[in-house]
Amino acid sequence: MSYSNNLVVFRGAGELASGAIRRLILAGFPVIALETEKPLCIRRTVSFATAVYESEAEVEGVRGKYFKERVDALNGAKDGIAAIIIDPDGAAIRELSPSVLVDARMLKKNSDISRESAPVVIALGPGYRASEDVHYVVETSRGHDLGRVISEGAALPDTGVPGELGGETAKRVLRAPVSGEFIPTMKLGDMVSAGDVVGEVNGAEIKSELNGLLRGLLYDGVMVSEGMKIGDVDPRGNRDFLHSVSDKANSIAGGVMEAVFRGIG
Repeated sequence: MSYSNNLVVFRGAGELASGAIRRLILAGFPVIALETEKPLCIRRTVSFATAVYESEAEVEGVRGKYFKERVDALNGAKDGIAAIIIDPDGAAIRELSPSVLVDARMLKKNSDISRESAPVVIALGPGYRASEDVHYVVETSRGHDLGRVISEGAALPDTGVPGELGGETAKRVLRAPVSGEFIPTMKLGDMVSAGDVVGEVNGAEIKSELNGLLRGLLYDGVMVSEGMKIGDVDPRGNRDFLHSVSDKANSIAGGVMEAVFRGIG
């Protein structure tokens, strides 16, 4: 069966969105993702949003590309490319007229989409109620229900505590100590030790609290606010994980796939 006529549009192309985008493209769906001018992607090696900075991106064998024109993005999507365009307000949605709209921005609140935005509307994580705001919600909280499709009700509320990785939770996340411009002093993929300075914001140093692999890091020059996540240290230290979709993103991708097929019938 061909799904080439079932365009899927994503709001956001970060790590969790990219796992689902990749899965849908491999299944034969054309996909376009709408991004901001400076996406705040942490795990850049597995985020199609990096195409905004680099012109192209690749996630586990699936190619992504930034397009300036919507018509070119449509053609790219039909060719199996994860087509990325800059459209933070979602103005292109009406013109693109997708079969499926996926809000993967993880805003934790419903700001500007509804069940009328597309024939099938899916949201990732908390902030939306299935059957009221959208048709389906996909659970994004680690645990028993990760990736579960919700057709009535909402996802679990955000706890503010990062999921466990290699036995660590909050310590593995790097955050901005103050607001300002982020300047990295280490590179994505570097091995770090506890106490290493990973970057700075307005002269305030950001130090790793763990030994491990720097698997996530914002781009140089991105403006951040105090407390905002700017990086991620993987205490497992396995370089193979740097370029592979995480277990969490894969679980959510499965949920998105299920919701898409349930929605389009």
